[in-house]
Amino acid sequence: MDRIKIKDTDLELSRLGLGCVKAGVKWAGQEAFDLFDAFLDMGGNVYDTARVYSDWIPSERGRSERVLGQWLAHSGKRHDIVLVSKGGHPDMTGPDPDMHKSRVSERCLKYDLEESLRVLGTDYIDIYFYHRDNEEVPVSELIDIMEDFKKQGKIRYYACSNWTTTRMKEADAYAVSKGYRGFVANEALYNIGEPWMKPMADDTLVIMDKEMQKYHEENPRNLAIPYSAACNGFFHKLFANGRSAVSRSEYYTEGNLRNAERLHELMEEYGISVTQAVLGYLTCQKFTCLPLYGPRNIADLKEAMETFRIPFRMEAVSYTHLTLPTILRA
Repeated sequence: MDRIKIKDTDLELSRLGLGCVKAGVKWAGQEAFDLFDAFLDMGGNVYDTARVYSDWIPSERGRSERVLGQWLAHSGKRHDIVLVSKGGHPDMTGPDPDMHKSRVSERCLKYDLEESLRVLGTDYIDIYFYHRDNEEVPVSELIDIMEDFKKQGKIRYYACSNWTTTRMKEADAYAVSKGYRGFVANEALYNIGEPWMKPMADDTLVIMDKEMQKYHEENPRNLAIPYSAACNGFFHKLFANGRSAVSRSEYYTEGNLRNAERLHELMEEYGISVTQAVLGYLTCQKFTCLPLYGPRNIADLKEAMETFRIPFRMEAVSYTHLTLPTILRA
């Protein structure tokens, strides 16, 4: 698999990131170890987790990092991967988490980072993300916190998730003024169904809108990393089980039902899977994307990885405002 190189770093990243939110929930023990090994064997090297995964399920905190850390200790492959984690997310324990109660502070970030390092069983994290922003805190303070972590050798690079374009630009300007490298990546919601989504229940999530897409076109030093790349399985469930299976999804709109018709045509015409159709959309944007994907199993992972061998291009679709991927004919 070709690697994505981020300017002014030594990072070389696989074109797909393994989203590890399911670790400890959908896959654990040997099943998780086998999946982690398979991803590396297939050419993947970006393992994306977070301190908060999956604290919304009672009885344990930091499941994902625990399972990933167990694999790293068992396999000895820490130096073969690019380890990504995140801190500063609102507390997700308890029956009714308050997503607007910010934990983006020096004290909370230090706590989250130390816990991540301990549970992952490593001395450093390759790319450490602010999982949320706190716009009441000047970006200068937040960049300085990350720079301090770098000086301590606890992280190699830092990045942001769910930040607005305005705040990223402010952070970029401050980093330049201080001679810092600044953010190397940005995680935001972006996928083929996003233009027709209903409003999300969690309004602290940030969509990669047109302004942010233009930002990434003009600022390749900050890599776009879309999460929810497969639309939370909306099209998979729709094609497998019909409309009743997805009627409560935020993607269930007339626009996305029309979108599904076109996707199905592409799948039939070119013999590709729904996974490859939705991920293919992200392979041919005007800016480089490294989508995150949480597979159901190893077979599903293999299918997703094969997306990046397909020569997609973009084709305008007259009955929508969306540009959908198709495949270059031989």
